[in-house]
Amino acid sequence: MTNKSLPDKLRAWLPLVPLLLLLFGSYWLNLQVQPFVQPDTTPRHDVDYAVDRLDSVALDAQGLPHFKLAAERLWHFPDDDTTHLERPHLTRFFPDRTPTEFTALHGRLNNRSEEVILQDAVVIRQLLADTPGERRFETEYLLVEPNRGWAETALPVRLTDPRNTIDAVGMELDEKAHTVKLLNRVRAVHEPLS
Repeated sequence: MTNKSLPDKLRAWLPLVPLLLLLFGSYWLNLQVQPFVQPDTTPRHDVDYAVDRLDSVALDAQGLPHFKLAAERLWHFPDDDTTHLERPHLTRFFPDRTPTEFTALHGRLNNRSEEVILQDAVVIRQLLADTPGERRFETEYLLVEPNRGWAETALPVRLTDPRNTIDAVGMELDEKAHTVKLLNRVRAVHEPLS
């Protein structure tokens, strides 16, 4: 065996240098043509804030209470801009008559809070001015627009007052016009004065 000198050993590896350069160049080129991976920016459906024992009042142009919204708990999701309510209680005030109260087990506000959706055991209560007692509506879903004085449902609804019980499917309540429109399958029981 002969001892090879350092230049002889380097000369033996010299044919591998172009191959290594080609390998390194291919790796670098592969990195350059890889698509840029965008970070996932889709919003997650996570709560960004929550409020316990909410009690808020909206005022009208004269500075008088227009409506009041109370709830045991409120939480907001920024991805779809929805606000959820637990045990909401909405009170609509009027200058010339008693307030109307809306309660439910669950509720939701749209992104501008112009609509309140009430669900599960929804009750509307209005104290009667001319007779003792109250008018009461019961349903499972109600869309309320407090600024318009409007409420509606397409589901079954029961209306009761001291002398009447009325069942129907669908209702439109217009508080500005002082009207209730029952839409379908209306059945009533009336108790005359004794």
